[in-house]
Amino acid sequence: MSVFENFYTQVQVRAGAEPGVPLKRGNAERVGTPSISYWFGKLGNAQLGPIYLGYIGTLSLACGFIAFEIIGLNMWASVNWDPVQFVRQLPWLALEPPRPEYGLMIPPPMAQGGWWLLAGFFLTTSIILWWIRTYRRSRALGMGTHVAWAFASAIWLYIVLGFIRPVLMGNWGEAVPFGIFPHLDWTAAFSIRYGNLFYNPFHMLSIVFLYGSTLLFAMHGATILAVGRYGGEREIEQIVDRGTASERAALFWRWTMGFNATMESIHRWAWWFAVLCTLTGGIGILLTGTVVDNWYLWAVKHGVAPSYPSVFPNVVVDPASLQGVAK
Repeated sequence: MSVFENFYTQVQVRAGAEPGVPLKRGNAERVGTPSISYWFGKLGNAQLGPIYLGYIGTLSLACGFIAFEIIGLNMWASVNWDPVQFVRQLPWLALEPPRPEYGLMIPPPMAQGGWWLLAGFFLTTSIILWWIRTYRRSRALGMGTHVAWAFASAIWLYIVLGFIRPVLMGNWGEAVPFGIFPHLDWTAAFSIRYGNLFYNPFHMLSIVFLYGSTLLFAMHGATILAVGRYGGEREIEQIVDRGTASERAALFWRWTMGFNATMESIHRWAWWFAVLCTLTGGIGILLTGTVVDNWYLWAVKHGVAPSYPSVFPNVVVDPASLQGVAK
């Protein structure tokens, strides 16, 4: 088995490719012949392949390819099939959702958002099938389903943006366009339209968990790299048989913070922080426009933000009441 130790290991251990655990009956065979890559060994495990797709994975890739083609061909058509302009303008090209006047029509005219709806259907199908694949592979290997449920949190935000909230608002035009800069423009316009999303408390929580997860992963990653010369990357072994790496890591955090996580609990913290980032973000998006029309006014009402200072006289005279004005 080819094993990657760490950056302090000068020689990559080479042996036969690891075939993996036997599959139960009813499972398709793994695809591809395993090979060893020197440069992949510099970054992680040196073995490439085999991969398990199965019928669900294959169907997911097929649906994803169809969505990719619909989006790409529509973008290409928008520049009159000019390959040079397609490459040049790609970051600004978009496949837009239907205009608000079409409501929730299925399907709207293809050139007026129908292609967006069709691409969204295939892309969502692809993502959900991939989630099923992730869940089933975890169970087949006797693992916990933590990866699948973390993936589900990201899918929740995606479905809120592209399906649940537009349905609640009554038109597909509330959804996000496909495209790089157009999607960022939509985000900025969305925030302005609803009174600055920064005052949304669930957006605040989402940012806390976003920054918090990066901090936790950085702290944990730095700690394991720092004790890598003592075998710190073999975390599972050190959980059950504590060695000098975990002893030093624990001592470091007790010295610098007064408290330390265990090699198991830090992963739970990081998992929850990352999952809650998209979970709370989806809740905040879902409430915008459906429950709260202006987050700034909501924040002023609930004492989160100060109101704008009064710069005009409190008494405004109606011009129609002034003498000499014709009625």
